[in-house]
Amino acid sequence: MRRQISLTEAVECCTPVARPGIDEGDAESLAFLFRALGDPSRVRIFNLLATSDEPICVCELTEPLGLAQGTVSFHLKKLMQAGLIDREQRGTWAYYSIHPGALARLGAVFEPEGAKP
Repeated sequence: MRRQISLTEAVECCTPVARPGIDEGDAESLAFLFRALGDPSRVRIFNLLATSDEPICVCELTEPLGLAQGTVSFHLKKLMQAGLIDREQRGTWAYYSIHPGALARLGAVFEPEGAKP
């Protein structure tokens, strides 16, 4: 039975892949992050948000992605559950941005243990 990863574990996860002998919990946390980015549409959404100077409305993501709003919302939810993006409600519309530190956390996953920045 697969262990459920909490949002806190996903956000806190930074176990380097290059570290010898990661345990099952670390592997589950890393897999959770990789699954969130394991879809081309989610990678494109993450890229659009990472390269934007301000939060983006869900309605502004449908055209560049060529996806229906419901599909975009589904992908955004997966990225939020992994702690990679934030959501801000403004009236009827939701605006999304990269969670502070998400890029650094993702980069740290690939740093060899003991590597100096």
